[in-house]
Amino acid sequence: MKVLVVGSGGREHALAWKLASEPAVREIICAPGNAGMADVARIADISAGDPSGLAAFAEREAIDLTIVGPELPLDRGIADLFMSRGLRIFGPSRAAAQLECSKVFAKAFMARQGIPTARYRACDTLVAAQAIVASGELGFPLVVKADGLAAGKGVVVAPDRESADLAVRAAMEERQFGDAGSRVVLEECLVGPEVSFFAICDGTRATALMSAQDHKRVFDGDDGPNTGGMGAFTPSSLVDDAMQVRIMREIIDPVVTGLGREGHPYRGFLYAGLMLTCNGPQVIEFNVRFGDPEAQVVIPMIADDLAPRLAAAADGRLDDAPLGFRPERHVGVVLASQGYPASGPLGLPIAGLETAGRLDNVLVFHAGTARRGNQIVTAGGRVLTVVGRGTTYEDAISHAYAGVAKISFDGMHYRRDIGQKALESR
Repeated sequence: MKVLVVGSGGREHALAWKLASEPAVREIICAPGNAGMADVARIADISAGDPSGLAAFAEREAIDLTIVGPELPLDRGIADLFMSRGLRIFGPSRAAAQLECSKVFAKAFMARQGIPTARYRACDTLVAAQAIVASGELGFPLVVKADGLAAGKGVVVAPDRESADLAVRAAMEERQFGDAGSRVVLEECLVGPEVSFFAICDGTRATALMSAQDHKRVFDGDDGPNTGGMGAFTPSSLVDDAMQVRIMREIIDPVVTGLGREGHPYRGFLYAGLMLTCNGPQVIEFNVRFGDPEAQVVIPMIADDLAPRLAAAADGRLDDAPLGFRPERHVGVVLASQGYPASGPLGLPIAGLETAGRLDNVLVFHAGTARRGNQIVTAGGRVLTVVGRGTTYEDAISHAYAGVAKISFDGMHYRRDIGQKALESR
């Protein structure tokens, strides 16, 4: 099988790394890829946001399976375009991708399907949003969400009326998130631990992958602004077998059934960000692709071959056999550029990558990296994810930070408490 992986982040590096070990895969091509992916795949200089260019490339290269990593090409209709040309692709249609790409669509869909989620109001104007904030009908803290794609940063948890009003103004009047903030969703703030849950879907059925817990805030102790994710661990001890069955029954299966019934069969990875409340699991958000950095810890857990399963799902014929997983725990620590999530300096040399990669039970996945001559340099906000594997959470944490200690670049920032929640929740 000749496989095209679309994207350039740590998630896509983890996918390419996994596929490279599978006998059914004879070649992997990553577009646009990064410096680390070049070790396991051929790199094609095509933007992930260029569906037409990617489709032409897939036809020219006789690609057997395309796997879409990020959300942007899905929102731009890459799956629709590929399917119209008879090209096999694992990723949802543009209509189904609105589950992530429009918070207003997602909340209305959940209401139609009876999927548990927070009470909300969707607002098309600043005046309407301010009126709901002033009414206090959803209580405080109040969650303010930009409707469209905002790179994981379009959510503000406002503790009081004043901060909620500022968040609404920032999104709708100041356009902090561009057009993504032209509409907002206001939600009651759910209480409980947060987990990420993943499934593979083929349009009519879904197979569970693995649970994980992400760390969104930039600083230790869940302090500071939201980011795309500063680290993750898997599995989550909060999701036992009974909870997994409940999540599949109350959330994942109704999504697949509901979208199919509405004429938008969902084929791809499905990510459910959940709050485990006293009333059970409730949806905070959906993503229509694998999470990042969760993919970097979940994918190494998969013991079975992934490529045949994704090809079958793309064809709408996923079987009911559960995936096999490794028994270890995995912890991933994101190494970010100075100032992240704001823009920071790029092109800084990275030292210690080979040393870290040679450590036992350590994996290093590239995200914002590029090659400059003989050097690997920084090329984004989130630069690397260092993953530790161990028989216990303590072992996995120790291995991850042993790998981190070998790597350096100017201004390197990372959280020092990734995985501690796993120890606290036991």
